[in-house]
Amino acid sequence: EFEEARKWVANHLVFDKNVDVNLFESTIRILGGLLSTYHLSGDSLFLEKAKDIGNRLMPAFKTPSKIPYSDVNIGRGTAHPPRWTSDSTVAEVTSIQLEFRELSRLTGDEKFQKAVDEVMKHVHTLSGKNDGLVPMFINTNSGQFTHLGVYTLGARADSYYEYLLKQWIQGGKKENELLEDYMRAIEGVKKHLLQRSQPKKLTFVGELAHGHFSAKMDHLVCFLPGTLALGAHNGLTADHMKLAEALIETCYQMYAQVETGLSPEIVHFNLHAQKGHKDVEIKPADRHNLLRPETVESLFYMYRFTGDKKYQDWGWEILQNFNKYTRVPTGGYTSINNVQNPSNPEPRDKMESFFLGETLKYMFLLFSDDIDLINLDKYVFNTEAHPLPIWVPA
Repeated sequence: EFEEARKWVANHLVFDKNVDVNLFESTIRILGGLLSTYHLSGDSLFLEKAKDIGNRLMPAFKTPSKIPYSDVNIGRGTAHPPRWTSDSTVAEVTSIQLEFRELSRLTGDEKFQKAVDEVMKHVHTLSGKNDGLVPMFINTNSGQFTHLGVYTLGARADSYYEYLLKQWIQGGKKENELLEDYMRAIEGVKKHLLQRSQPKKLTFVGELAHGHFSAKMDHLVCFLPGTLALGAHNGLTADHMKLAEALIETCYQMYAQVETGLSPEIVHFNLHAQKGHKDVEIKPADRHNLLRPETVESLFYMYRFTGDKKYQDWGWEILQNFNKYTRVPTGGYTSINNVQNPSNPEPRDKMESFFLGETLKYMFLLFSDDIDLINLDKYVFNTEAHPLPIWVPA
């Protein structure tokens, strides 16, 4: 199968096309995937392709503020913001660093790392943060945060926090600004976003909008227990591990308390006990499941670092429910519209690439007891589950 895929990459993967791509998605999926495959196979074809796409993504950084545009035409070498705004998403511009830094290390061309390091240095100094928590948007002209006052660990901000920690680990734990920003942000989470639900007293991460707390949590936030556990494993404070254990329980309950045993895209937690109500409430607009990986990803980290088999059991339950409600008889899996209806979950006939790239990969790793199957002291995963080597400390 690898040979077949290699042949396809060699003969059919051509980037010289007049097409707009999203900088972030292309970096984490295509560049990250090629770099990872190069390391795991040692085949220079993949590095050549990585160099090609890396170069084609660089025009995104030609902005007045050096904060990259969201979209690049990889054939024409032009870049632009989305049609409706001159803002980029904070998570997107701060979650491309692992890949570009690694590309510089492998090619000896420092322009890639310089471009993405500059973004991190700039964000480090910006005002508009709330105890280390960042707003969701940043303007490519002014370089300032916009839409101030809204703080979430869900969509548009999530992987900023993940990449602070992972860049610090990638670089051999030398870049203290990254660690400072990460530690401050986790304190901000504890101070502003953590609450407990009723009746089971589940610890969850809500959102803050202009001083008002909302008991709403995206499934995307379930990356956090794994990230906290990874930090604790790398010598950060032990209470990060305690918080990770509480949050992974919550993420599991987001599956277990639902009729199909599959989590919706977004849940609302009950802050007050009501007769006959569970901790988790689901609004009709949020009850779809896109086969997302975040909970399984965190289960993998928790199992690796604690050895507690319950994390494998939870993952096995989730896999069985994916098989039961999302598997398509003719092949593949599909997103579903309604996790609350076991008799008709309303299949969408669409499988996101992250289901194969992440969800199933993390399942595979979770069910293996071989810690050298991607050793977490040697590799750091990018946010699309592609392992990149940790630079050996000098």
